[in-house]
Amino acid sequence: MTLKIELNEQNAQPVLSIRTRTTLEELPALIGESYMKIMSYLNELGEQPANAPFTAYYNLDMQDLDVEMGFPVAKLLTEKDEIKAGEIPQGKVVSTMYKGPYTDMEQPYNEMSEWIAQNGYEPAGVCYEYYFNSPADVPESELLTKIVMPIK
Repeated sequence: MTLKIELNEQNAQPVLSIRTRTTLEELPALIGESYMKIMSYLNELGEQPANAPFTAYYNLDMQDLDVEMGFPVAKLLTEKDEIKAGEIPQGKVVSTMYKGPYTDMEQPYNEMSEWIAQNGYEPAGVCYEYYFNSPADVPESELLTKIVMPIK
């Protein structure tokens, strides 16, 4: 697989999100549940997401994942219970659009890490995955996920 990897400067992006710990096995259900809670709250506020939903990975320990699920929003909004207001930080990032099953995403991560090293950069923080469709709507082979990795 040869991916189109892009280098960009990212602006800060306000978000509403839920951060928690989970296992890889429990992650899909947790993501769906978190998105539903946040969308329900956005509807209460009369607001809409500003972009595709994301999951941020603070670590890659598959038995104790530290993850944040959320939606970019147009402006900073108030928090409610476990739903927190925050932002995706501005900075230099590399990104790629991956098409295919979530179970095969190790390959694009490896290619991106290799690109980062070959181009004299270092990973710098949290990896984000933006989901442009859902396994409930399309076959796994058609899933579109934008992977974003901050660098320095």
